[in-house]
Amino acid sequence: MTQQASDSAVTVPCADLPATALLAARLAPHLRPADRVLLDGPLAAGKTAFVALLCQALGIQAVVSSPTYVISHVYPGVAADVVHVDAYRLSGAEEFIDLGLDEVSEQAITLIEWGERVASVIGDHLHLRIEFSAAGDEARVFLLTGHGARWQPVLDVLRTTKGHPA
Repeated sequence: MTQQASDSAVTVPCADLPATALLAARLAPHLRPADRVLLDGPLAAGKTAFVALLCQALGIQAVVSSPTYVISHVYPGVAADVVHVDAYRLSGAEEFIDLGLDEVSEQAITLIEWGERVASVIGDHLHLRIEFSAAGDEARVFLLTGHGARWQPVLDVLRTTKGHPA
């Protein structure tokens, strides 16, 4: 797993699912309550799969599934619960606000699939874009971009750990 980065972004190519699990394991220790991670990418890029790997790395025992039709799931965690939202079916940011997840999100790590649809009403967040890679069926390229000062130290660690869990 090699990395390319600018100061506010880190690009991590993952050749297969174990490399993707390693990225999730490297990110997980840096997440804390009230953090928001917005995930984007084409259909079937692996947004829900990454959420499942991240939840596993966070010690969550629940089976993670796509909340496409129910909009959100809450998974009880050890250090913090995880709120998993799928914004695909939402009409936009206003409908996201109407869900009333603010209170629970302040006490949990919130992971939002199709996050670009609601980014305008999300404060500081980590944006994680997943793209397919020509390197193989399981290969993906992850672009992590920090929005807000909170994320710079996280990106710095991801940039320097080069394949080792942080």
